[in-house]
Amino acid sequence: MAQLLLDVFWYQRLWLPPNLTWADLEDSPGTVQPRPSDLWLTLPVALLFIGVRLLFERWVATPLARRMGVVETVRREVPPNAVLEKVYRSRTKRPTQTELERLVKQSDWTQRQVERWFRRRRNQDRAGIMKKFCEASWRFVFYIVAFCMGMAVIVDKPWFWEQRECWVGYPKQALLPSQYWYYTIELGFYLSLLFSVAFDVRRKDFKEQIIHHVATIVLISFSYFANYIRAGTLVMAVHDSSDYFLESAKMFNYARWQRTCDSLFVVFTVVFLVTRLVIFPFWIIHCTAVTSLEFYPAFFGYYFFNAMLMVLQLLHIFWAYLIVRMLYRFIFVGQLDKDERSDVDESDASEEESSTDCAVGSNGALRNGHAGVCGGDKRATAKAQ
Repeated sequence: MAQLLLDVFWYQRLWLPPNLTWADLEDSPGTVQPRPSDLWLTLPVALLFIGVRLLFERWVATPLARRMGVVETVRREVPPNAVLEKVYRSRTKRPTQTELERLVKQSDWTQRQVERWFRRRRNQDRAGIMKKFCEASWRFVFYIVAFCMGMAVIVDKPWFWEQRECWVGYPKQALLPSQYWYYTIELGFYLSLLFSVAFDVRRKDFKEQIIHHVATIVLISFSYFANYIRAGTLVMAVHDSSDYFLESAKMFNYARWQRTCDSLFVVFTVVFLVTRLVIFPFWIIHCTAVTSLEFYPAFFGYYFFNAMLMVLQLLHIFWAYLIVRMLYRFIFVGQLDKDERSDVDESDASEEESSTDCAVGSNGALRNGHAGVCGGDKRATAKAQ
């Protein structure tokens, strides 16, 4: 049964254009073709990324955060209450009015006390500023290194300047060592993001982030299997081109360097909109969906690859909407509002509990792609006015 499933999965009509077989893609003297088994290395690479990240966040990001003036939000402890804690853990973190009335009777507290308890209890579960800064700094380092690496891999190649070159000789195109390592590192990183997603800061677009990570992993893997290497490197480079601006803006936002954050956000917005809404659909997708048909007829792999690209493009549009809305407020109101995707602290108006967790969102990323904005607290708002 297992062998049958493998035979069906690797059926050549799914992966290759008509009249080609796997035998046609065997290595020849001086030429290496991509093999699915090559990507097994990405699993230990992903685990290595997780280990390096833990060391980086402890020994580099945390000291850097302190030097930049990042101050952890002090949150009030909730008084122990077994009844409310049981409801919070097993049923709901945001009780309805009916549930509140029932909890008032069970706990012998006033409704205001119950509401305050749930607000503070939710705040305790939210990630602190230090954790967010460490995540942003780790992604900043990777994205800027990945972008530089991608440029070094493709900038001197003919298909970087003329996309038709992506399909010249397809699928019998030699795999270059630089391309292999570019794929291995990128795929290993996105696998590490997927493995650690349960422990990372959870934002409001959590589901979109999961879809993005899965689509990216599937897209990178499939493009390698089907020898869409040239187009794949272009896709990865486009997605890495804006993410490091976003992550650096987040870092400065957490440190409350608001002017620097705002400037970086504007730069990120321009780069994101140009690369994700112009270059990606009108150059990259046009190359894979239209230009490729001049060289070979459509087959399953063609439809699957372009469908994955369209999923990413839909996510780009979703995040671009959030970015443009924040930019509009920045231009016409004079400040950047809190991130639409941030999970911010809730305040008790009666006791002036702090609500300073206005954070920049995260991309992709195809990355990983991901929209976000710099937040502003009351002090930043007054300054903008």
